[in-house]
Amino acid sequence: MASRNPTRQDATLNDGNSFSPLMLASPSSMINQIKFEDEPEVKDLFITVDEPESHITAIETFITYRIATKTTRGEFDSSEFEVRRRYQDFLWLKSRLEDAHPTLIIPPLPEKFIVKGMVERFNDDFIETRRKALHKFLNRIADHPTLTFNEDFKIFLTAQAWELTSHKKQGPGLLSRMGQTFKAVASSVRGVKNRPVEFTELAEYVEAFGQKISVLDKVSQRILKEQKDYYEEMKEYGPIYTLWSASEEDLVDPLRGVAGCIDKCCKVTEALNSKLSNDLIPIIHEYVLYSETLSGVQRRRDLIQAELDAKVDALVKQKADKDVLKEEIEKLEDKVECANNALKADWERWKKNMRTDLKDTFLNMADSRISHYEEVVFHYEV
Repeated sequence: MASRNPTRQDATLNDGNSFSPLMLASPSSMINQIKFEDEPEVKDLFITVDEPESHITAIETFITYRIATKTTRGEFDSSEFEVRRRYQDFLWLKSRLEDAHPTLIIPPLPEKFIVKGMVERFNDDFIETRRKALHKFLNRIADHPTLTFNEDFKIFLTAQAWELTSHKKQGPGLLSRMGQTFKAVASSVRGVKNRPVEFTELAEYVEAFGQKISVLDKVSQRILKEQKDYYEEMKEYGPIYTLWSASEEDLVDPLRGVAGCIDKCCKVTEALNSKLSNDLIPIIHEYVLYSETLSGVQRRRDLIQAELDAKVDALVKQKADKDVLKEEIEKLEDKVECANNALKADWERWKKNMRTDLKDTFLNMADSRISHYEEVVFHYEV
């Protein structure tokens, strides 16, 4: 196999473009020294999502999941908690994390439901797939050096249903959220004048990554479908040889041998399909959702930058109240600096995790493919 040329200059997913978290760092600023060096070495928060239950009311049907938490952290009132949460509760948590940490990369949630129909929302395969995704969502938050200490995350893990409902009502109201949406739209229309080149490169990387991972997702789904179709054909293929052997006395042993071989090949093919369905597809699709999350983070960073740009423009044009504007600009400059450095540090952490996840997944699938073909050859040779 030819080795990759290390001097290649084009932007690829392997080299991560030229974006670096150190390029905006200023030695004179303590804020610019933000790194996630306080990440705990010993895991002290363990979360399990299991035991889905269906609930039917007069107006809706929904699924809740048991969230079991074990911890040694002193800020928790107990070492073990058990609550039940529905999908809407997870959406609330994600929204609160985005509000509190607008330029951190919040793990994605699985989509609300499959478009094919309401029935599929509640079949066993869909519920199990969602359970695994929700489990990963919470554990990615728990492993994050900043998000893991978020107060809303703690409440999500520990509060009883009525307490959580009460806490939700304390969040920003509809008008406040609408105001934020209008600001974001205005920012996107107006554009950002002084976006640092590092974040332009980040945006280009995210766009390229999103395109590539989306293609991988579609191709992987198609391969899985073809593998399942092949498996179903094989299940019908084997019995034909068994029936044939009943009418061919001289070929009874070889025909039954072929039938038995096909049956064994069906089992190893089914195992391979299970690996594709459980180990490959979910990881790739999670990173499709991550690409959308990254675009949202970039937009929120630009919104903060646009606020600063607008104040600077106002200072240039306005003669009165310049002192007030200068004070606001100073605060916004600090806000932009914090937002930039939070994103830079989290970006490097995310990129490292992404490469590890995808590398491990692809290597495991390669091993599974090799094992599958070796077993098939073995059964035909025996």
